[in-house]
Amino acid sequence: MTGDKSAPAAWSAPQGVPVSILTGFLGAGKTTLLNRLIGDPWLSDAALIINEFGDVGIDHLLVESSSDGIIELSDGCLCCTVRGELVDTLADLMDRMQTGRIRPFSRVVIETTGLADPVPVMQSVIGHPALGQSYRLEGLVTVVDAVNGLSTLAEHEEARRQVAVADTIVLSKTALAGNHDELRSQLDALNPMARVVSAGQPDLAAQDLFDAGAYDPTERSLDVARWLSSDQDDHAHGHDHSGHHHGHTHDVNRHDRDIRADSMVFERPIAPEALALFIDLLRSAHGPKLLRMKGIVKLSDDPSRPLVLHAVQSLMSEPVRLSAWPQGAAQETRLVVITRDMPKGFVEELFAGFANEPGIGRADRDALTDNPLAIPGMPSRR
Repeated sequence: MTGDKSAPAAWSAPQGVPVSILTGFLGAGKTTLLNRLIGDPWLSDAALIINEFGDVGIDHLLVESSSDGIIELSDGCLCCTVRGELVDTLADLMDRMQTGRIRPFSRVVIETTGLADPVPVMQSVIGHPALGQSYRLEGLVTVVDAVNGLSTLAEHEEARRQVAVADTIVLSKTALAGNHDELRSQLDALNPMARVVSAGQPDLAAQDLFDAGAYDPTERSLDVARWLSSDQDDHAHGHDHSGHHHGHTHDVNRHDRDIRADSMVFERPIAPEALALFIDLLRSAHGPKLLRMKGIVKLSDDPSRPLVLHAVQSLMSEPVRLSAWPQGAAQETRLVVITRDMPKGFVEELFAGFANEPGIGRADRDALTDNPLAIPGMPSRR
């Protein structure tokens, strides 16, 4: 998105194969979980990108292995290893499917290494000019070891990021951990919007994990409650929408020292050009600190047609203008923003200013855009 005021009119539904990412720190149990799910019918027309074939138990499903490193399984699923950069692997898979050299696939699941920072992996999907036309980021699943999770989160920044940007968190080894309430509290502090499930659930299925409820252009649908975990968020904070006519935010951080997760609700619509300026500023000035942003926005030019946003650091998926509000969703802006080393309340105050929400000491949109000293690098409109 740019600051061009004509841009919102061009927003439309993206096309592309949905991509889900499976991550988790060393020893968390990613491969064990993948081995369990690999025969799930929901993955029968998927392409799996894994670290090493030898780590995944696919011998009983093996049908054909080609010299180029792509394996076809008996249920129709395709497997391949990361060859060089992930971008190259994704581009090669798409090229082979479009030229008929491999059977069509409807989704991709990527298993990362245990030490991977998931943010660059997500950026590979939405940030590449060509891949952004072929793929769309569906969601991220993070596996957390219930036995060693607390110490891992305390000692490793990568582990905290893996949790902070997750749509779903899978707790493994819960039977060995005994009471893990402290770990659950830490996970909630890092990412209160994520769904948390146990790997020990006997009926745990691939669709439960990898279908994040994101926008599906083929069905024109969006499960807002599931995508933003708004039902969990409201329940946890005892939130009641009745009688509120202004923006508000939940302070969902209690004891994490660097990563913040903010969930904001604004009932008033925002002008499309103001939203574009807000996002441009946030991405250009604070992109490295913006781990993830996703939300559904009520725009003033047509409040009946919300806009869906999804960003990873300074990179953003193509915004999607829906034809109507999803069934059952409150007609209000809901933003989930996960940041690192950002002051408390900064993002909410910035958005509220551009949205002209009243507040003591808060600059309104005219002040933000008219005064070149108000925001470093922002030109005056005069």
